[in-house]
Amino acid sequence: MNESNASVSVTVQTPMHWSRLISDKRLGMEEYHDPRRHIRSDFQRDYDRLIFSSPFRRLQNKTQVFPLPGSVFVHNRLTHSLEVSSVGRSMANEAALMLMERHKAEDWAEQLRHIGDITATACLAHDLGNPPFGHSGEKTISTFFTEGAGRPLRELLTERQWADVCHFEGNANSFRQLTHQFEGRREGGYAMTYSSLAAVVKYPYPSTRANAKGKFGFFGTEEEIYRRVAAELGIPGDGDGRFARHPLVWLVEAADDICYQVMDIEDAHRLRILSTPEVKDLMLGFFGEADRGRMTRSMARLNDPNEQIGYLRSNVIGALVRACSKAFVDNEDRILAGTATGSLIGMADERLRDAYAACSRVACDRIYRSAEVVDIEIAGNRILTYLLTHLAEAARYPERNFSRLLFEKVPAQYAIRNADFYARLQGVLDHVAGMTDVYALNLYRQLNGLTLPAV
Repeated sequence: MNESNASVSVTVQTPMHWSRLISDKRLGMEEYHDPRRHIRSDFQRDYDRLIFSSPFRRLQNKTQVFPLPGSVFVHNRLTHSLEVSSVGRSMANEAALMLMERHKAEDWAEQLRHIGDITATACLAHDLGNPPFGHSGEKTISTFFTEGAGRPLRELLTERQWADVCHFEGNANSFRQLTHQFEGRREGGYAMTYSSLAAVVKYPYPSTRANAKGKFGFFGTEEEIYRRVAAELGIPGDGDGRFARHPLVWLVEAADDICYQVMDIEDAHRLRILSTPEVKDLMLGFFGEADRGRMTRSMARLNDPNEQIGYLRSNVIGALVRACSKAFVDNEDRILAGTATGSLIGMADERLRDAYAACSRVACDRIYRSAEVVDIEIAGNRILTYLLTHLAEAARYPERNFSRLLFEKVPAQYAIRNADFYARLQGVLDHVAGMTDVYALNLYRQLNGLTLPAV
């Protein structure tokens, strides 16, 4: 279920420059900026800070594609994010070595060694704002407002606020999770470095300029923060809300694309949705004749089909990492100028592009439409719609008795007691998007009277 799409170029006067793009200044802690070199860099601190955060831990109980839990282990949001981070770091480190050699005469070339840590951190955070029940959860929230019980709320919101909720976007919510000052929390959210924050935003424009798939990068409540980050890093905009991407976004997106497509194929094989011969053909398609022969001989030494597919998967990821890092370096000038379009995989050689496209077609036809996936999407839609209906009604009518009771179930960090209606509505969305699949299901059962405390 690949969520990437062709990026849009932004015409700029002056290209971006690595000396500004790599900045360890922290959001909300600008006055405490310490340029001294420590054992751990600030970018490594970003990574560690996310690893130990509550939103990151909750990803372990959020659906990636297939239902959780099951008798066969498949990926959840947590394992997916860790794998994307691993792939992103490898890709960025390869690119950094080539770029440092290219720019070795420059006094800022040493800064390029941080690319791997920044990319790995952004990869960890890329799904932080995704709601429960996979990507269908995003669609459920959006359609609650465009098709469901949330439509009457239109009259209470501004045009920008309505656009934000109607195009609810996990990537924009990730940026909010990282930067918003929730109730009782410190200014700057997680106080991440500017570079790590910018590398998370795949679609650097507001909801009013959302692309054909409804993708955008920041809610109106966080737009000023993104503008501040972009100004500090020298990321240009077109004057109408659309910005160029931070260059490392290209690596984060490629790592996500690789893991999504390849790991979904492997999971489908483990669940016997796809046969071993089918998956072998798909994965061997990434390689030339000599490599296919070598890999076939190596697989003959493995008796377990899952191990054979795991061996092929590792080779496919390695090939894509090398191709994407090379594409990134080869297109450095266009990426820094904001004129590059498409994706790094789209810039790879024809054989890799065709093999990746073949995997995408099989995933769309055989995986994302499989009974297991459709069933969880239907159940998730019903659960989230029910919760949104009651929580949004409570936000609109906070004086009602049931609203007050319902608010007792909402963590204090969310602004559901704010005097402003939109702040309360955002608090509802913060709460729902932060739920795990299990928590959402349990709350649904409680509100329906299907589970009661023991007496």
